[in-house]
Amino acid sequence: MVFKLFKVLKGAMRALITGITGQDGSYLAELLLQKKYEVHGLIRKSSSFNTGRIEHIYQDPHATDRKLFLHYGDLLDTSSLTNLIHKIQPLEIYNLAAQSHVQVSFSMPQYTAQVDAIGAVALLESIRASGIKCRFYQASTSELYGSTPPPQNEDSIFRPRSPYAAAKLMAYWLTVNYREAYGVHATNGILFNHESPRRGETFVTRKITRAVAKIATGSKEKLYLGNLGAVRDWGYAKEYVESMWLMLQQDKPGDYVVATGVGATVKDFAQAAFEHAGLNYKDHVEVDKRYQRPTEVDALIGDPSKAEKILGWKAKTLWKELAKLMVDADLERAKSKSN
Repeated sequence: MVFKLFKVLKGAMRALITGITGQDGSYLAELLLQKKYEVHGLIRKSSSFNTGRIEHIYQDPHATDRKLFLHYGDLLDTSSLTNLIHKIQPLEIYNLAAQSHVQVSFSMPQYTAQVDAIGAVALLESIRASGIKCRFYQASTSELYGSTPPPQNEDSIFRPRSPYAAAKLMAYWLTVNYREAYGVHATNGILFNHESPRRGETFVTRKITRAVAKIATGSKEKLYLGNLGAVRDWGYAKEYVESMWLMLQQDKPGDYVVATGVGATVKDFAQAAFEHAGLNYKDHVEVDKRYQRPTEVDALIGDPSKAEKILGWKAKTLWKELAKLMVDADLERAKSKSN
């Protein structure tokens, strides 16, 4: 991909997405482009391309009607962030960048805190320092609730059980603080687990569906999982990004739980995924304690009543349908590789 200087167009709906190369960032970029936005994405410099999820929406830098712009940057470089925001003059900023793997956060707690917490501070401070009037979306997480019993809503107590959740908790409250202290139109989207065929391969749902695809196409490998009894509220990421956009269309900022309201165990998800491919999960799944967290979160099931009432948003795809569509996508990938 080529990165090139751009010219700010007056009157254009303009958004900046951090984490644009991730699952949510790629779906959100698609949505905003469909809505005729000028979309700017922040990506980290790497010796190899890490833009696979947005290759299909890439636009030639020489195109006169270009709507997608990518910028090298880092959430921990506040001065460059401030300069970029001042230059772009976005009307909306979506902070989706994070070290988002809970298990990894136990191994890399300091890095997780820097990116997920201090990175959010850097963006908020860049907005304040640049003087740009824009609306800010902070990607919060259901992991904030930790050991609080379900169903969890906007008024439920936060009890984080991982370095990831603790870092996100700081980002959550700083978003609230900048809203109250400086009048920033800053909103927290407390999204419960949301998955898709673009989910990272180390996350449990994608780990399951990739294994199903491999086994269904001839592999003899076993799938090793951690806590099969953990309950999660799984929804479809492609649908969830619309809620992000809807939040920033509200006159007043606020905080919203986004969820399906339906829970299932890891075992349930695995069983549905294997059955969809005509397999019995018991023949292929084994438990490995190495994949269990030092402090487990037993059950996360969201109450999306506020989002349904105020945003008019409601999940369409529940966990069983989600498992099937992810298996289908990974089966297609596996078959194309074997041909």
